Amino acid sequence: MNIVTGFAPDDRGHDALALSGVIARALDAHVTVANVRPAAWETPGPGGADAEWKAYLRERWSAALSAAEKAAEEAGFDDAEAATTAHRSAGLGLIRLAAQGNGDLIVIGSAPHGPAGRIAVGGTADQLLHSSRTPVGIAPKGYATDPPATLTRITFAYHKSPACEDALLLAIRAAGRLQIPLRLLTVLLKERGTPRVPEDVLEQVHARCEHDLRAAVRSPRRTAALPRGVTTEVVAGPDAAKALAETGWVPGELLVCGSSSAGPLRRVFLGDMSLKILRAAPCPVVVLPRSATH
Repeated sequence: MNIVTGFAPDDRGHDALALSGVIARALDAHVTVANVRPAAWETPGPGGADAEWKAYLRERWSAALSAAEKAAEEAGFDDAEAATTAHRSAGLGLIRLAAQGNGDLIVIGSAPHGPAGRIAVGGTADQLLHSSRTPVGIAPKGYATDPPATLTRITFAYHKSPACEDALLLAIRAAGRLQIPLRLLTVLLKERGTPRVPEDVLEQVHARCEHDLRAAVRSPRRTAALPRGVTTEVVAGPDAAKALAETGWVPGELLVCGSSSAGPLRRVFLGDMSLKILRAAPCPVVVLPRSATH
């Protein structure tokens, strides 16, 4: 397994490296520390401006590679390699590097404007979460401050749909390979400002979600592959953060989401509900491409 870690010499880069380290140790994976540098102008500039810009970019590239190699060494990656590519978009550049190096997972840090312990979606994450053919992992802000020694549980954000069923198979295989518990979690939202829903209707919806979760783990398609310690849970709240606060989270938790059925085949495409869960999650999140099991 090869983990492509998007690195910049700031807190985001160190958070991404910390998450890559946790996953790499658990799966005995190789880590590529990747930096996307700005592309040079495609048309010549006036006078010596073009040459000066290219020299500046080469200097930036060299400094970024040195910083990436140093950060990987400090993070304890003895066999990590540094890679770089030129692209106008950091997200698309990481997708290119993952494709060139047979990357199995792209890991980045949260955008800096979010709260500590949560994930904020910036430009790079937005590009990855809507176009990557490779699973995307995002570390919460400040994850490098006190990362866990290893992964301890996978929580899979479940809703009944063909795309989600395919992604669940990958989550089951990952939990089995890691020999850690798997939890299937369904989030119900009662949005503020919507008409009041009768209590008996909410209870029926809740019961239906519980039934779907039980059916998901009892399916003959996946029963033989289920790891030990599989649990199911339905949480509800007026928003994703309050709903997720209704359940417990353990150090070393990893939340896994599937892509929306509305997105392109074999690409990551995060729907509205999954995006809300990602932003409210108190742990790292991995988003799987649609129909990745086919």
